[in-house]
Amino acid sequence: MAIEEMRVAPVTLEGRYVRLEPLAQGHVEALSAVGLDADLWHWIPVPVRTAEEMAAYVETALREQASGMALPFVQVDKTTGRVIGSTRYGNIERVHHRLEIGWTWVARDWQRTAVNTEAKYLLLRHAFETLGCMRVELKTDSLNERSRAAIERIGAREEGIFRNHMITESGRIRHSVYFSIVDAEWPRVKSRLEARLGL
Repeated sequence: MAIEEMRVAPVTLEGRYVRLEPLAQGHVEALSAVGLDADLWHWIPVPVRTAEEMAAYVETALREQASGMALPFVQVDKTTGRVIGSTRYGNIERVHHRLEIGWTWVARDWQRTAVNTEAKYLLLRHAFETLGCMRVELKTDSLNERSRAAIERIGAREEGIFRNHMITESGRIRHSVYFSIVDAEWPRVKSRLEARLGL
């Protein structure tokens, strides 16, 4: 029996607070305007510190999109229309109906607002209800307690730690904590997120 593959294509996802638009080369300047804060990249293995590095970051994301591995977005604040960060689907497995949500950063002024929660909600809803995912993965640095707590608050289940998973720019060996949400859990997670967002 042939398995029907997921069809993952660029799309705009819109909520009350944030709009996720397909990432494009033209977003480099706007991303650089808000994204060269060193604190944003503290837990990222390869930080972005200059406009040139942001251009390379975008080029890599678009190359991975062209290869079918990723679908990157910019996050746009609905109130101001400003680009305030980026996120993406990555490690897309069309045959096995799974993907990862990650590579997420939000400019400092929009942290601890509804933006990140709503962005995750939009990405999860599209993944499960439109793409037909049976599994969505999230991961973070094992030392990043804030990120781990945020992923748990969404309703994802911690699955374990990939030891010696990455080498960071500083040379530190990073262990990564993996979380997941599976399709049977999505209705519960959806209700939880909608309650948090007042939907």
